[in-house]
Amino acid sequence: MNYRLILSTLGKVLLCEGFCMVLPLLCGIIYREPYVKEFLICIAICAVIGVLLSALKPKTKSLFSKEGYITVALSWIFISLFGSLPFYITGHIPSFIDAFFETASGFSTTGASILTDVESLPKSLLLWRSFTHWIGGMGVLVFLVAILPLSGGSNVYLIKAESPGPSVSKLVPKVKEGAKILYAIYFAFTALEIVLLLIGGLDVFSALTLTFGTAGTGGFAILNSGIANYSPYVQNVITVFMLIFGVDFAIYYLIILRKFKAVLKSDEFKAYIGIVLISITIITVNCLSLFGNIWDTLRHSAFQVASIMTTTGYSTTDFDLWPQLSKTVLVILMFVGACAGSTGGGMKVSRIILLLKSIVKEIRIMAHPRTTFKTTMNGRIVDHETIRGVNVYVAAYFAIFVGALLIISLDNLDFTTNFTAVVATINNIGPGFNLVGPTKNFSVFSDLSKFVLSLVMLTGRLEIFPMIMLFAPTTWKK
Repeated sequence: MNYRLILSTLGKVLLCEGFCMVLPLLCGIIYREPYVKEFLICIAICAVIGVLLSALKPKTKSLFSKEGYITVALSWIFISLFGSLPFYITGHIPSFIDAFFETASGFSTTGASILTDVESLPKSLLLWRSFTHWIGGMGVLVFLVAILPLSGGSNVYLIKAESPGPSVSKLVPKVKEGAKILYAIYFAFTALEIVLLLIGGLDVFSALTLTFGTAGTGGFAILNSGIANYSPYVQNVITVFMLIFGVDFAIYYLIILRKFKAVLKSDEFKAYIGIVLISITIITVNCLSLFGNIWDTLRHSAFQVASIMTTTGYSTTDFDLWPQLSKTVLVILMFVGACAGSTGGGMKVSRIILLLKSIVKEIRIMAHPRTTFKTTMNGRIVDHETIRGVNVYVAAYFAIFVGALLIISLDNLDFTTNFTAVVATINNIGPGFNLVGPTKNFSVFSDLSKFVLSLVMLTGRLEIFPMIMLFAPTTWKK
């Protein structure tokens, strides 16, 4: 295990986090808030520890698969721990477990909260809270790979372990160039949404925070009412961009290259659009009597489908009061999630497609045992290793799901609350139903449950295996 290289990379991550804290610091200065000193302390802590760790000189810069997974898992735990300092030091979240939960929820782009009065937070903390979504959406290590020469050319292991986006091979041969392309697309869509929200009459602060939450598909709102009190125009803009950020970023690169035939061949993209349209139609018909007219019903239905499908977690209405059919559709969408190359969470549409195709293949083999059948995706044959990886992922996913559900059940809350709390955290969605519904929060849980759910959020964001490897005894054996 190359410990010095791992620690050195962690140091660079902390330096990057300290640099990111400059934005909320400037916000505090602009709005003349009394927390400038506290942010300076947080930046100094990240800087000092970051410099000390970065100064470690590894004997070799070769980073292999195991080190890549460990580095990514530790990096996300580190940024969540140190990122919680502004909330804790300012005293607005006096419990460190609560502060860690809130920050892990931010970086993992979950949007689950323990805060009962969001509007009581100063603007600097609200901006930091939403900015963690934007940082976590594409990944801090992807950003570092794009700007720094990390790990002597072995960056691909960091990208594979962290990035919710496409594998770099889908874009360009060089990892560094692939990371730059991802962030260029990310920046462009972020800037476009900010401009459109400003056109809709929002102030700069509101436009920034809402866009950060949308781009990272996180869902932290700055009002206690969520998105309900914003104009239909703003809600529609957010709906469109939630769906945009839920698409595989490789699709946008193909569009830039004008490879439209390749886009149309994408099974995942077509399934994603299909699921969204079918879900909106079902919920619109089912909820028509709640909103009185077709246009309001369609607007709320489209918003919530986009929000849940992309695991953003914003809400314009209390969908916990919707009919059972609509709520069931939303729960199913929680599991499905967004596309594999997006900033969204969930199991991913591509995995669902491969699982269904695997079932069909097995049935055909049972019916015709002497015939050979191949599983295809986007017109290409899917190799056995990919299918095996999907099956192992699903098995690990549900093992963690059941384990977390058993632990938080010690709090003696109702089953719907517990079940949807785990669904909302492992899929990085945010709100669930009942006591963790869109108008409530996760403050009802004990410190143990909050800590477990914090780890579950990070595990879901990192596609499970980096966190499993971190805690697996075999990882640390020579």
